[in-house]
Amino acid sequence: MEKGGENANGFGHGIGHKDDDFDPSAPPPFRIAEIRAAIPKHCWIKNPWRSLSYVLRDFFMVFALAAAAIYLNTWIFWPLYWAAQGTMFWALFVLGHDCGHGSFSNSTLLNSLMGHLLHSAILVPYNGWRISHRTHHQNHGNVENDESWVPLTEKLYKSLDQSTRKLRFTVPFPLFAYPFYLWSRSPGKEGSHFNPYSNLFAPNERKDVITSTLCWSLMAALLIYLSFAVGPIQLLKLYGVPHLIFVMWLDFVTYLHHHGYEQKLPWYRGKEWSYLRGGLTTVDRDYGIFNNIHHDIGTHVIHHLFPQIPHYHLVEATKAAKPVLGKYYREPKKSGPIPLHLIESLVRSITEDHYVDDSGEIVYYQTDPELFKSLKSKAI
Repeated sequence: MEKGGENANGFGHGIGHKDDDFDPSAPPPFRIAEIRAAIPKHCWIKNPWRSLSYVLRDFFMVFALAAAAIYLNTWIFWPLYWAAQGTMFWALFVLGHDCGHGSFSNSTLLNSLMGHLLHSAILVPYNGWRISHRTHHQNHGNVENDESWVPLTEKLYKSLDQSTRKLRFTVPFPLFAYPFYLWSRSPGKEGSHFNPYSNLFAPNERKDVITSTLCWSLMAALLIYLSFAVGPIQLLKLYGVPHLIFVMWLDFVTYLHHHGYEQKLPWYRGKEWSYLRGGLTTVDRDYGIFNNIHHDIGTHVIHHLFPQIPHYHLVEATKAAKPVLGKYYREPKKSGPIPLHLIESLVRSITEDHYVDDSGEIVYYQTDPELFKSLKSKAI
């Protein structure tokens, strides 16, 4: 595997862009226990009442926004409502995400009840997602076993027809991927988050998947009923468009936590992969005014290494861990009120990061020159 310079296709992967004497793929000189020891003990404490207060806050905002939209009902307000409500849907997802990790509370029952409530409300099958997301955390940075935004191998990439390649690597289409992923996963992977017999799940998890699929179905039935009660156009304005904004938020954030850093970061296979090295390839992001709204999900490195830490302690835990992490922690670029700078990172990565080598235990994204030129010519 090449460690610097250019790929065989002539596109440099910028491994030495930020710091020529630092190799991000080198095994770190510290252990995960040292990071854990640096984090204050109170950061591990889960306060269910505090967690529930965030749920109440977010649902209050959801219903207040909907009430305001119904009362005002003007086309001046609707676009503002869609952006705000879609963001609140995304905030609900993050709280359900904490339930899935068990960082919401120490009660398995409370985590399950709140996770189903939060995720079903936004048409996410809670247990199906929870189990696949656990797989993602347990295998982060592993080309073969990771679950979220996994790189295509060169062989798999070349097996895709041209239209599929352009769809996958042209903004904004990847920002609408999440519902399709829930139904059929990513290219090269089989299964569905709704099917209890999917190879995503162990036999003892099938009842959990059935439960979340039933909850999802009840929410879908409620939406169908509401479409008759208030009219499909009104439901589209109140729920459909915000749900689309939520999906865009989810794909935007989850992609950028594992892609798009200025310096290309490694992906691993075989003996070179470890839980720590994989976790260190994740990236923290600053989302400006949205940091608090979506529960500091941008503090992602420590979250990936220690997903049991509640979201309201992640900023403090990250500050405490940074001296141990050293250069393996990549300070996020400071955002203005709106994180417009991240759009450039997203577009650049999707346009350039197409596949990784079929072999090798440390690999970096490579660029398809023909697709890159095609995408650039259309952008011009």
